[in-house]
Amino acid sequence: MSTIQPEIQRFVDAVTEQGQIWVLSTEGEYVVCDSVEFEQTDVMPLFSSEQAAKALCQEDWSEYEAKAVSVDDFFEQWLPSLDEDKVMVGLDWDEELNGVECDPFELAKLLADSGI
Repeated sequence: MSTIQPEIQRFVDAVTEQGQIWVLSTEGEYVVCDSVEFEQTDVMPLFSSEQAAKALCQEDWSEYEAKAVSVDDFFEQWLPSLDEDKVMVGLDWDEELNGVECDPFELAKLLADSGI
């Protein structure tokens, strides 16, 4: 059995408690950027709190706002799109865009296993 990175576990615990995930959005568009870990791969930053999401709404992303997405919507609508576009997810990145990147289905499995 593999161990879960502590950053991923903290994210899962927070999302399980709150029942939502936060993204950065403006006029129906969402932040997606280049992966640091995976060559020729895009990453969508996801956040476990509004505060963490808002912290990145500055400089290049100042026009974006924190938007809540229910876990149900994440499973039903976002996962298929992320899979189709081959986009990874970045969890609770800091202002320097440091943080863990993972496969969205890995995240979904952990959320489902958490009982959400």
